[in-house]
Amino acid sequence: MKRSFIQLLIFLSLFVSACAPVQEESTTPDKETENVLQVEPEEKSAETKEETIEKEDEQKPVVQQQAPPKEQFSGYKLIEVDGGDLSGYREANVVVDIGYGDREYWAFTNEYGQLVRVIADKIILQDDRIEPVLSSGRYYADEAKVPGVESEVLDEGHVIADSLGGVSNAYNITPQNSTLNRHGDQAYMEEVIRSAGGATDFEAIITYPNTETQIPSSYQYTYTLKGNKIVDTFDNVNPDEVNSSLGLTGSKPSEPSDSSSSNTNGDVSSVDTNGNGQVTIKEAKAAGFSMPITSDHWLYQYMDDRDHDGMVGE
Repeated sequence: MKRSFIQLLIFLSLFVSACAPVQEESTTPDKETENVLQVEPEEKSAETKEETIEKEDEQKPVVQQQAPPKEQFSGYKLIEVDGGDLSGYREANVVVDIGYGDREYWAFTNEYGQLVRVIADKIILQDDRIEPVLSSGRYYADEAKVPGVESEVLDEGHVIADSLGGVSNAYNITPQNSTLNRHGDQAYMEEVIRSAGGATDFEAIITYPNTETQIPSSYQYTYTLKGNKIVDTFDNVNPDEVNSSLGLTGSKPSEPSDSSSSNTNGDVSSVDTNGNGQVTIKEAKAAGFSMPITSDHWLYQYMDDRDHDGMVGE
């Protein structure tokens, strides 16, 4: 009886244990699971950050590459050369700014290193009040030694003169006939621009007899003065010799006479066609005067004797 009671108790205990509700598994993660869950949000946050940066980059304005300063520079290498560089060497197929100071005067060379073109939107005259001009009226004491200037009859001729704001390196200097440069068409062209206070749309085309020399055969200048387009073409020769061969000038200097030796007897207005108070060789010749004009001639005081030898147009 006692054994049966004990067995009954054991049976009841097992029955109660089997019928008890099963405890649900906890949803609280253990440490390992918790670490995994923490890592996953961090990775998603990094991806979101990268996407945000990409979107910000897409929204930034695209900086366009700066275009070349001028379309006509295409095919030429832009280089810088000091304005007072005395070297006569020129690089081939380059463009150089030959304007003094802030002026932009552009010189171009061909494949042979010959100076063939010079352009300027605006010619700005030299201003010795604010610029370091020498007593000679030049920016530099000397000019580039371009091959050919060693000749006794050729000057170191500026394409754009100092008085017009040009520098003195090889990209603005050509070997030019001395008379042409000092008293001929070159000097006349420069004087006309100075008298007008400058020029616009300036272009010089320089021609050579072959591809080996640096001595030009001719020049063509095109520029605009007060709305008028001027084209001046001339050869790189002594204009006095040409005029003499054409019978346009006498072989002897002008002889003073009662009508010409005194400036009181001469009417400069009939010679000074542009009315600027200065008489050029071209104006004097057009008025019928023979060259050279000597210091005792009444016209001399109105003319530019650049080498101060007492004669103009020799």
